[in-house]
Amino acid sequence: MKKGEKPKDKKGRKNCETPHYRWILQVFSIALALSAVLSLLSETTLAGAGFAVAILILLVFILLGILFDIIGVSVTAADDRPFHSMAAHRESGAAESLYLLQNASRVSSICNDVVGDICGIVSGTTAAVIVTRLQQALDLHTVLLSVGVTALISGLTIGGKALGKTFAIEKSTEVVFYTGKFLHVFHRRAKGTRGE
Repeated sequence: MKKGEKPKDKKGRKNCETPHYRWILQVFSIALALSAVLSLLSETTLAGAGFAVAILILLVFILLGILFDIIGVSVTAADDRPFHSMAAHRESGAAESLYLLQNASRVSSICNDVVGDICGIVSGTTAAVIVTRLQQALDLHTVLLSVGVTALISGLTIGGKALGKTFAIEKSTEVVFYTGKFLHVFHRRAKGTRGE
């Protein structure tokens, strides 16, 4: 290894150095912005919404948390060698997939910590709305209802993430590739708007 060169892990990716203050500030800013947007979206949609809509919003946020958890685990588990071959053949999404893998720790941090935690918080807020609507509909004011709904949501979230992690490890290459293809669509559109 040359002097000053970062050590590489067994998959050929460079190990990340100790997080810089700049990255911490970026994560904080992303978390703040995403939390504000998702909370506002949730509050606006839930205002005056029925019981069915509240459950639908809850399921969307639970699934969103599980999906991003799968992506976060996949980028840390996937091998980058197949993507070098794909990039050499100019397959769409290969370059974006390589970018995700080269920044695996940051992508994982955003997907698992930032998006995952925000979805958990919004799910909790939505659960409170659902409990209130149930209490009004059933004319039943008991702490057991709140405990039951919270336990059910926790079970769905934790169980879903456990299944998702197994899937992410077994199908990490496919998950990263399809995420790269999805990002490629926006990358291509961004290039088109800039006239490149």
